[in-house]
Amino acid sequence: MLQGTRIAVVVPAHNEALLIAQVLQSMPSFVDHIVVVDDASTDDTAAIAQQQAELGAQQHSGGRVRVVRHAENRGVGAAIVTGYRLAVAAGAEVVAVMAGDGQMDPTDLSGLLQPVIDRTADYVKGVRLTHPDAGRMPVVRRLGTRALGWATGAALGLPSLSDSQCGYTAISAHAISQLDLHGLWPRYGYPNDLLGQLRLRGLRIGEVQVRPVYGAERSELKPRHALVIAYLIARGAWRVRCSSMHKAIHTP
Repeated sequence: MLQGTRIAVVVPAHNEALLIAQVLQSMPSFVDHIVVVDDASTDDTAAIAQQQAELGAQQHSGGRVRVVRHAENRGVGAAIVTGYRLAVAAGAEVVAVMAGDGQMDPTDLSGLLQPVIDRTADYVKGVRLTHPDAGRMPVVRRLGTRALGWATGAALGLPSLSDSQCGYTAISAHAISQLDLHGLWPRYGYPNDLLGQLRLRGLRIGEVQVRPVYGAERSELKPRHALVIAYLIARGAWRVRCSSMHKAIHTP
C-alpha cells in the first residue's frame, strides 16, 4: 500500500520480451497488484512475465503479479481496459499504467499517484515536456506531442492539458466505474478518447511531471495513427459540444 491505499499497476505489453522483466523487477514495493496484459505477442513476452511472477511469489511468499494474455491482438487501449477490470476486481483503489517497454521511470510512480490518493484528481497523466530530460525525446515526437496536447486540450475545453499522449497515468477505481470501458477506443488514440470520456463525466484531470525514458525500446507508432488520433479529437470535441448544448437547453 501507499499511504493506506491499495495500488495496482497495469502493464500492457506487445512483443516486449527484451524489456518486460526489467519493468517488473523495478516495480516499487508499495504496489500491491501488477497486471501484465500480453496483447497476443509473437515473442516470449508472456512466458518471461510469468517467470517473473513465479519468482516473485517464491521470494515473497505470495505473488503480486498476474499475467493474462489476449488470444488475438486487440490494441493497447483494449489491453489497458482488461487490466483496469482485473485490478479493480482485485481490490485496487488506485490503478496506474506503466507500459512494458521501459519508457516510464518507476521512481516517478509515487508522485503520479499522489493527487489521486489525496482526492484532488480522479485521473492523472504524466507530463514529459516540462522535465529537464525532455530534450532526449526524438524531435519529431516532441513536436507531435506538443501539437496533439494543444489540439486535445482545445477540443475538450482543457486548456491546461499539455501531454495528452503520455501513457504513464493513474486513475481512481471510482473514476473507472464511471467510464464506458466497452466503448473506449481499443488501439492508438486511446488516451485521447479516454480524456474525452473523463471530460464528459466531469471527472478531474491532473498532470504530474515525469521523466521521459528512451533506450532499447522500439515504437509501434506509425504516421497513420495521427489520422486516427485527429478523428478521435474531433469526435471528442463534438461530444463535448453536444453535451454543453444539452445542458444549456435543460437548465432552467
